Amino acid sequence: MRNNDINRRQFFKKLGGGVATAIGFPYIVSSMALGKAGNVAPSNRITMGSIGVGGMGTNNMRAFLSQGDVQVVAVCDVVKASNEYGHWYKNGWQGPWFGREPARKIVQDHYARKTQSGKFRGCDAYVDFREVIARDDIDAVCITTPDHWHAIPVIMAAKAGKAIYCEKPLSLTIAEGRAMATAVQRYGVVFQTGTQRRSNQQFRFICELVRNGRIGRLKKIITSIGANNKEAPPKDWKPMLVPEWLDYEMWLGPAPWVPYHKDRCLYTFRFGLDYSGGQTTNLGAHFIDVAQWANGTDRTGPIEIEDLGGEYPADGFFTTVTKVHYKARYANGVEVSCKTDPGGPMRFEGTEGWIQLKGSKLTSQPESLKSSVIGPNEIHLYKSNDHHRNFVDCVKEHREAAAPIEVGHRSTSICNLGNIAMTLKRKLRWDPQIERFKNNDEANRMLARGTRSPWHI
Repeated sequence: MRNNDINRRQFFKKLGGGVATAIGFPYIVSSMALGKAGNVAPSNRITMGSIGVGGMGTNNMRAFLSQGDVQVVAVCDVVKASNEYGHWYKNGWQGPWFGREPARKIVQDHYARKTQSGKFRGCDAYVDFREVIARDDIDAVCITTPDHWHAIPVIMAAKAGKAIYCEKPLSLTIAEGRAMATAVQRYGVVFQTGTQRRSNQQFRFICELVRNGRIGRLKKIITSIGANNKEAPPKDWKPMLVPEWLDYEMWLGPAPWVPYHKDRCLYTFRFGLDYSGGQTTNLGAHFIDVAQWANGTDRTGPIEIEDLGGEYPADGFFTTVTKVHYKARYANGVEVSCKTDPGGPMRFEGTEGWIQLKGSKLTSQPESLKSSVIGPNEIHLYKSNDHHRNFVDCVKEHREAAAPIEVGHRSTSICNLGNIAMTLKRKLRWDPQIERFKNNDEANRMLARGTRSPWHI
């Protein structure tokens, strides 16, 4: 989009008097107000803007608020205030739970409790994410938007030199993921993908066992994901009036224009192909990421992807896969499968044993694997026990985070490959180096999608 190339000063000049809240350096909270890191000087704090403050976005924002050397100075969402999520998330909020105004109140109440006056007014709220990215006083952004709204903000934030925490699944398409990775690498910004199992000790231990040959040569990884957890509206659904609290045009953004219905937005965006890859990418991004970690294929991918009976709805409002089942095969011979199996295990099978995690219960053969110790001269994987803290530390030290952009892109790519194979109902050959299908123009056309003007990658 041409506007994406407007520099920050030009952008604010164009906005003129249209900015609803004051823009400038944030109201600096005292050192004591920032909690545990009471001696943190302003120069050592990370100022952050939260883009997308629905359910997961608010959780991410709260996690960063808890960091003593982070100050949240801006929140952004196309939702002003809504209680659509209220029956899932309480958090002590009395009134609409999610949206930019509730998020701003959470931030300001958090800092107000730490001031002598009990007052704080240093957090601005925006509808348009570009206003957040354009602020020179913001060091980092947390992007927790629907999947179709990941690529453009990430690329713009990278160009602006912001550190980026972006939720999974990283991208709507493989082409978008590659464009995001290219931008982050080109501008040298710190990036963290929201695949939090990279900061989980149990998953790290399992992957270290596999990588160090405790089950012999790895042969197969089985991943299980949950089913769709929402019902689509009836087939004779009718368009609804856009609620006053939603900027629907901005919510759609690069996606095709369609009439508003309440089951298109908020959490249920998950089940529309224009906005998401369904549970294939939503839940699959976590477990495929762990499979990549255990297989040592973080920065590459499979050479073959095969449909094993995935099912899409015949027609209706929801359009994503209702039953996931596909398999990926790697050059090293390892096969990774993903299927809809609520409560099912994540299982690693090798030539000399297996290890399995179901829920939080770890089982293995031989049983001694569970008490195995990784020696000092063996493979030790990236250690992080707090995904948000790891991001903050990496921003301050300008080093690679636990789930960097290339890793996030490759894991999400496999999920997207699975969707393509299940759509075409066939086995496809894939070249992970150039990220193209071999001798299949139909599949290659599915690597990217058009965008609605004026938005472009």
